[in-house]
Amino acid sequence: MKSFEKISLLYEISETLNQHMDMKKSLFKVLSVLSESLNLVRGIIFLTNSESGEIRIEIAHGISEETIRQIKYLPGEGIIGRVVQSGESAVVPRISEEPLFLDKTHSREITDGHDYSYICVPIKKGNRVVGAISADRPFEGKKSLEQGEKLLSVVATMVAHHVINIETIRVEKEQLKTENIRLRSELENKYSFTNIIGNSNKMREVLQMIAQVSESSATVLIRGESGTGKELVANAIHYNSDRNHKPFIKINCAAIPENLIESELFGHEKGAFTGASRLKKGKFEMADHGTIFLDEIGNMDLSAQVKLLRVLQEKEFERVGGYRPIKSDVRIVAATNSNLEEMVQQGKFRDDLYFRLNVFPIYIPSLRMRKTDIILLADHFLEKYRKEHKKDIKRITTPAIDMMMEYHWPGNVRELENCMERASLLCNEGAIHSYHLPATLQTGTKTKTMPLSLEGAVGNLEKEILMDSLKNTKGNIKKAAKLIGITVRKFSYKADRYQIKYKDYR
Repeated sequence: MKSFEKISLLYEISETLNQHMDMKKSLFKVLSVLSESLNLVRGIIFLTNSESGEIRIEIAHGISEETIRQIKYLPGEGIIGRVVQSGESAVVPRISEEPLFLDKTHSREITDGHDYSYICVPIKKGNRVVGAISADRPFEGKKSLEQGEKLLSVVATMVAHHVINIETIRVEKEQLKTENIRLRSELENKYSFTNIIGNSNKMREVLQMIAQVSESSATVLIRGESGTGKELVANAIHYNSDRNHKPFIKINCAAIPENLIESELFGHEKGAFTGASRLKKGKFEMADHGTIFLDEIGNMDLSAQVKLLRVLQEKEFERVGGYRPIKSDVRIVAATNSNLEEMVQQGKFRDDLYFRLNVFPIYIPSLRMRKTDIILLADHFLEKYRKEHKKDIKRITTPAIDMMMEYHWPGNVRELENCMERASLLCNEGAIHSYHLPATLQTGTKTKTMPLSLEGAVGNLEKEILMDSLKNTKGNIKKAAKLIGITVRKFSYKADRYQIKYKDYR
């Protein structure tokens, strides 16, 4: 083959490999080009299985599909196995005279007195062998074989880059798919309604309502004070519904300026207003077949309320500046801490939208209405931040619990979580004490008592330390005294003074 013919052949193969990302299509085309240019009787591309090491036929000319599926080689087996194992080419001038030639495909025969030569070169990148290319061609002398081997080696190098790139892309896609499944599973577990902390009667009612409404596509309106966990409930509704594998889009209506709320929700066309340099999809279009969570719905502008009402009624909307209706199957979950009924009377919220949203209302009780959940929540947050900040904190002391139970929690669960994170950061002991809690808890109780004197405050702290030491030693007075560095006699005296019975801790 002349030089310009070789260059033309290699260019055509390069173009073929660049055009197709489908491995079988690209490799089949490579064999077709080689067959026409090198007068091949038969061409085969083998690839190795990276896990088992097996060598299989990926693409072949002149062999049946059934044979391709059946034939496999092991590293070191026959000429092909040796080429893959060693990474070195093999040339057989006459197939009929080579004992190592296995011919598993049973497709080689000598006809008309002619014999065939066999060339097999490894497909490798650096030291990594990923397969081999073999070619059968009529025997035409030693020089022709040498030229064929060199040309096939160059082609094999080009194929190696292509195969490895496609394999890398495939592996990355599989990894992304696996990671996506893992993250989705984590989200579903994290936002399972069974993970919403609360054992009070009011929270049991809320959990029952979430379980009932999750399986439907009904519009849900979540009511409650700030910090009660409205977004957590919205997450639980979506991830326990049949839409859980579709988008879950969240938007805070209070955080978006009035002149941009329509664009955010419904999108806009290019040139719809100054600065709209390109088409933008809105949240409703992005959430198609999924769920959209509209937090602080009471802060939505009246003009946007009209469009939202149309989405609820007609399941369609138009982008800002657009005229074509866009269909969207979206479930709406809204939340607010505003008094919507009062806003309707004042003309600040549309009554027709209110009735459309209020299909299935869920009211989240404030923390002061479910004080029996405070200990459960405090323990949950302590465990969370104990691990996060690597603290060896085992429990919350009784005085600290009493202080939390007396507080009115205007910030609800969010305030309690912040309180426990702060306490875990300050605590360098084995237990959360009252002095680890914020000053608001220590001064913000409802009881109208006079502040303690210095002597009384010291006495309370001393009593707390004695009780903690007995809890840690399970009522063993000797170990308790040693733990806080005083004698047993002094410990007994102080325990009697504060009416602490060590037998109660056994």
